[in-house]
Amino acid sequence: MIQELLNSGLHWEKKEFKRNEFLKISGSTDTDIYFVENGSVRIFMMDENEERIIRFGYTGNIIVSLDSFLSGKPSCFYIQAIKKTSVRIASKRDFYEFIHSSDENLKFWNSILEDLVLQQLEREKDLLTSLPRERFERVLKRSPKLFQEIPNKYIANYLRMSPETLSRLKKS
Repeated sequence: MIQELLNSGLHWEKKEFKRNEFLKISGSTDTDIYFVENGSVRIFMMDENEERIIRFGYTGNIIVSLDSFLSGKPSCFYIQAIKKTSVRIASKRDFYEFIHSSDENLKFWNSILEDLVLQQLEREKDLLTSLPRERFERVLKRSPKLFQEIPNKYIANYLRMSPETLSRLKKS
């Protein structure tokens, strides 16, 4: 269905981001939706002086600062390229015109939102799980591709553990 979205006639602007370049910064309103053609990104916020990664996106994923995209208000989240990343960007206005143009498109958007809610619930369960091994195993089972696409230091942050603990868990 994502391929249909890309070929739907919806205007997608192609853009490349260098490693560490920001697609979106904290305090800005996200009025775009992104399809990652190649590469990887992280969505994070700052907690005092510490980064807190909440999500990753890599080849084939649709990503967005959802709080801002839905509310039209500024978000505390950053979206940053982890490595050289190519994305297709559609404006919220164009995207909403597309999803409201047919029942099938609206169902597709609802399925994306439902999937995001379920992913977020899984993420919350991960954070409530106290043992690092359990968090690691849950994420490995759910998203094995993550460990091929994303550097360990970012995965460790996402899992709320040290890179050394992650390394030990991966070896065992």
